[in-house]
Amino acid sequence: MILISKYLIPKGYNGLTLFPFVLLRSKRLKQNSVLLNHERIHLRQQIELLVLPFYLIYVFEFIFRIIQFKNWNTAYRNISFERESYANECNLEYLKHRKFWSFLKYIRRHDV
Repeated sequence: MILISKYLIPKGYNGLTLFPFVLLRSKRLKQNSVLLNHERIHLRQQIELLVLPFYLIYVFEFIFRIIQFKNWNTAYRNISFERESYANECNLEYLKHRKFWSFLKYIRRHDV
């Protein structure tokens, strides 16, 4: 389910996925198929990890990446869940062929 709220989205971001919702900063973003695909990839990741473990892993990996890179944006872009989503957001067929726990391929360090 897609919800619109410019107040719940952190500054600098257009969307956020909190299972089962995709939150978008503005109504016009509902037309952005790449952004929606990115957020749907996160929904699939959350479902695979039964939601709560996804958030725990996300936070711990972000903390690890902050220590590793000492830069907020670089840390965020190197979280395995984000790396998978960014790498495949333009492939609108990705979720039809995505293998279970595909985010694991993206855990290894690769600067984005």
